[in-house]
Amino acid sequence: MRVLGINAVFHDPAAALVVDGRIVAAAEEERFSRRKHGKRPVPFSAWEQPEQAARWCLEHAGLTPADLDAVAYSYDPDLTEPSDVPWEDLRTEYARRAPLFLATALPGLDPAIVRFVPHHVAHAGSAGLAAPFGGDCAVLVSDGRGECGSHLAGSYRDHRLTTLAAQHLPHSLGLLYEDLTQHLGFLRSSDEYKVMALASYAEPRHLDLMRELIRAEDDGGFSVTPVDWDTLAKRRESGEEMTREHAELAASVQVRVEEVLLDLVRWLHERTGQRRLTMAGGVALNCVANTRIFAEGPFDEVWVQPAAGDAGTALGAALHVAATEGEPAAAMSGADLGRDWTDDEIEAVLRTAKVRYTRPDDIAEEVAAALADNQVVAWFQGRSEYGPRALGRRSLLANPCHQENLTRINDVKGREQFRPVAPMVLADRAAELFERGPIPSPYMLFVHDVRPEWRDRIPAVVHVDGTARAQTVSADSEPLMARVLRGFERRTGVPVVVNTSLNTAGRPMVDDPRDALECFGSAPVDLLAIGGFAVRR
Repeated sequence: MRVLGINAVFHDPAAALVVDGRIVAAAEEERFSRRKHGKRPVPFSAWEQPEQAARWCLEHAGLTPADLDAVAYSYDPDLTEPSDVPWEDLRTEYARRAPLFLATALPGLDPAIVRFVPHHVAHAGSAGLAAPFGGDCAVLVSDGRGECGSHLAGSYRDHRLTTLAAQHLPHSLGLLYEDLTQHLGFLRSSDEYKVMALASYAEPRHLDLMRELIRAEDDGGFSVTPVDWDTLAKRRESGEEMTREHAELAASVQVRVEEVLLDLVRWLHERTGQRRLTMAGGVALNCVANTRIFAEGPFDEVWVQPAAGDAGTALGAALHVAATEGEPAAAMSGADLGRDWTDDEIEAVLRTAKVRYTRPDDIAEEVAAALADNQVVAWFQGRSEYGPRALGRRSLLANPCHQENLTRINDVKGREQFRPVAPMVLADRAAELFERGPIPSPYMLFVHDVRPEWRDRIPAVVHVDGTARAQTVSADSEPLMARVLRGFERRTGVPVVVNTSLNTAGRPMVDDPRDALECFGSAPVDLLAIGGFAVRR
């Protein structure tokens, strides 16, 4: 069975293709359109259809729209309720017309094969059906909103979902965090990770109040009383100074969200008795909360979908429809589900751009030497990542041994200086450097405590609270990056490099060779390692 999954109603439009239960391709529209989160600078901009991503998924598999057995759309307009907010009713009408929109974008597609999948069921499918657990696990979904809810707790057995709890709007942990993000002067539905980073700079002074306003309930849901943010910290406009009051507010909400999620997880474990938990939804991108769930929660294993945000619902919807038709999903083997280019194709782009380049005997050793020499490297290799994290395919790399490289990388990317950068570490060495978080951790979705004896050796990747959002690299799944890390360790004695996404502030992650050249040309980067080629300043 050939199922194309589509996410389009909220932000992060994306497409994914599942064939005979196997994940073949998945990509976000922003990688093609170069509009971050798929947003156009016009009203209702988040309702962009992932036309280019869908076409690419089909082309990658050698299929046409007419070859599809089903299109799974990750939103069910029949589950919505009338709203006082005008654009919510428009959103529902837009979703109802999705079959016609898709048939226009993908000529040859039969609109009758479009199937609506509830938003949170699609999130759940992206986790519970893609996890390496064989189809039996608990699943927790938490985000801003779906059709009329913000949360789902359930269980998968034999690839079938049983929903045990759901939270009705307006109560929403995701919307609460979005409101706070906006109050702190960041971009709503985009910059929530900045609030998580800011929270580490202060104590949660308002935690008692947050415990009164945000409560887990006995039915597996929760309640959120609206917060008057201005009584706790003055609203910050973009570009204004960040104060301790802002950090204290961020810390208070962050800690309370962690506590409520732990309560929800414990409730779910009591109802299911299962040992394994999977998670998805925008709230599941909160790495600090994920780590507390792993370290303090009752489940033995915790797996978070690397595309946990709304982009991942394209994949989850496709997997759900396939499973409904009796095709259990194969486990997700990695997040490298996007586009790639051959060396011949890359060289043609380099020649067209008339840039000087070399073809080293070993690009991994070339990069390891550059990093040991404290150079910043743009790394473009293999299929691009699905989801918001750079996982060693479209990355900026640097030497972690120099504290100033944190400032340097944030300057390269045009980011706020309070934000940390992440370490990439060899999986077989990770436990020597990091503790508390899960190891292996290939998707950069947990934080780890940096062992005291290593904090002064890799200061650029140690956050103010002594943690790091580590990504482990296995030689089996990432042989090229593993060779970079081993080459760097031979030269420095350190099996870690700095890894952050290959983009600049406000731009989507680099995806094709032309994007890579544009980013390299506009940022103070020393070396671009693109396929087997090296481009230097």
